[in-house]
Amino acid sequence: MKRKAFLLLSVLVLLSLALSACASGAKTAKVRVATEASYPPFEMVNEQTKELEGFDIELMNAIAKKAGFEVEYQNTPFDSVLSGISTCQFDAAVSAITITEERAKEMAFSDPYINAGQITTVEIGNTEITGPADLAGKTIGVQLSTTGQIEAEKIEGATIKPYDTVDLAFLDLANGQVDAVIADYPTTLNYVAKFKDQIKTTGEIFTNESYGIAVCKNNTDLLDKINKALAELKAEGFLTELENKWLTK
Repeated sequence: MKRKAFLLLSVLVLLSLALSACASGAKTAKVRVATEASYPPFEMVNEQTKELEGFDIELMNAIAKKAGFEVEYQNTPFDSVLSGISTCQFDAAVSAITITEERAKEMAFSDPYINAGQITTVEIGNTEITGPADLAGKTIGVQLSTTGQIEAEKIEGATIKPYDTVDLAFLDLANGQVDAVIADYPTTLNYVAKFKDQIKTTGEIFTNESYGIAVCKNNTDLLDKINKALAELKAEGFLTELENKWLTK
């Protein structure tokens, strides 16, 4: 009887060890996340390490850690970020993406994580342009497929000059190649600091916009995980930490 009990106990121990080994060897789910890493301070490539960094990257990494998945980033132009997520080539996208009704038809969005309206930037000595109302007949630099482009196109008589990346728009402004740039306020602050002797913001933020993490519309499970983790991070004050780190430099 004792021998049978011992054998049974041995089998149970071995079964338990086998199950533990399987569990420890289980692969963490990978989530393909698109981003356009030339939009500081939200996403960019660190010149020294060549790694992605920024507000959005830290946020997505923290969400992934809480939700229990691994992020596989794909650095791609912004219009490809939007088209790719709308056709579910990617599982998610984090790239300072403004939540709009039009985009929400093609993709799902997480809860908002930051407000970032549009603002106008001009050359440092320009006193003629004080906001969008003064841009008729002017040449406006914008990043392709952004809400900055959408707002610029509403200005009658303006010439719109789209760029693949926003840094090129600000560089042309600093060099006098365009009259103004319309872009998201947090990113604009970053470039105004970079070209502080050449460009400045003018007027007030003139739109009310929120960024969200875009998710393939069919993947409601992933969206729920992201929203749950995002809510926890907000409650813990992590988003405030990110704002202090990346937006107040």
